[in-house]
Amino acid sequence: MDPAVIVDYAMYPELTARLFDTPEPPLTEFHSPAARARLARTEILVTGWGCPVLDGGALDAAPNLKAVVHAAGSIKGHVTPEVFARGVVVSSAADANAIPVAEFTLAMILLANKAVFRLAREYGAARRDLGLLTQDNDLGNYRRTVGVVGASRVGRRVIELLRPFDLEVLVADPYADDLVTHDLDEVIGRSDVVSIHAPATPETYRLIGAERLRAMKDGATLINTARGSLVDEEALVEELRTGRIFAILDVTDPEPPAPGSPLWELPNVVLTPHVAGALGGEVGRLGQAALDEVARLTRGVPLRYEVDPRVLSRQA
Repeated sequence: MDPAVIVDYAMYPELTARLFDTPEPPLTEFHSPAARARLARTEILVTGWGCPVLDGGALDAAPNLKAVVHAAGSIKGHVTPEVFARGVVVSSAADANAIPVAEFTLAMILLANKAVFRLAREYGAARRDLGLLTQDNDLGNYRRTVGVVGASRVGRRVIELLRPFDLEVLVADPYADDLVTHDLDEVIGRSDVVSIHAPATPETYRLIGAERLRAMKDGATLINTARGSLVDEEALVEELRTGRIFAILDVTDPEPPAPGSPLWELPNVVLTPHVAGALGGEVGRLGQAALDEVARLTRGVPLRYEVDPRVLSRQA
């Protein structure tokens, strides 16, 4: 058995060393004679961010390929339908990557309900006591409502993380038959925080548009850690300019925003540079998930995180 690693990410030299007695440099393409020679003896392909597309030509060069183990989240960028058609099983570390995204989301929800980002700006500008305890306002996380849009891997983990808090959680997802769900418009209209966790598909493109943004409660916060394409950014900017709602955006469309985008300057926006997913030491969790899957394959044990092509179109 001869796995090949196809990535260019900081943690993968360590992963390569743990997979091989005599590590070879990671592949970065599939079509050179040297790459095709390695593919010819490959049974397990360990992939990650930056992996080239596994098209028919690459698969023809890997006649012994039995499995693709992806040490990252979405496989849509490099695994084609032909991979499944040829009987190659595919595993993804999307569940491992969901953990830091959900943790980030939980933190943002709790901070949003306390208006931490707005109050930090006001405190810095005023440089005096803001007298918050004497104000009749609706701050805090007691009996607030959080809307989770999309019961994805991340969305479900967010729901679990929210259970210990005195929050009402509303879920919108047309495919989550095992959960109590609500109509998306109801979720948006009732929630103090709306957190997006749906996949980017043709059906979810601009899912949160002008009408739904206008339907958000005054003072509500929109959190997006999914994909920027799910939100109509022009409509979001217009709504944010009224000062009526707030937004915490870890993803945008385009990403990053154009240099002249109002998102950089609006005081009711928190922009983060796509940091919700695995970063730094967290990436090691993805590598360990991939190693565990390789170990299962070598023992003849079913994969823990096998990708089902029948539902892939509805996943990130």
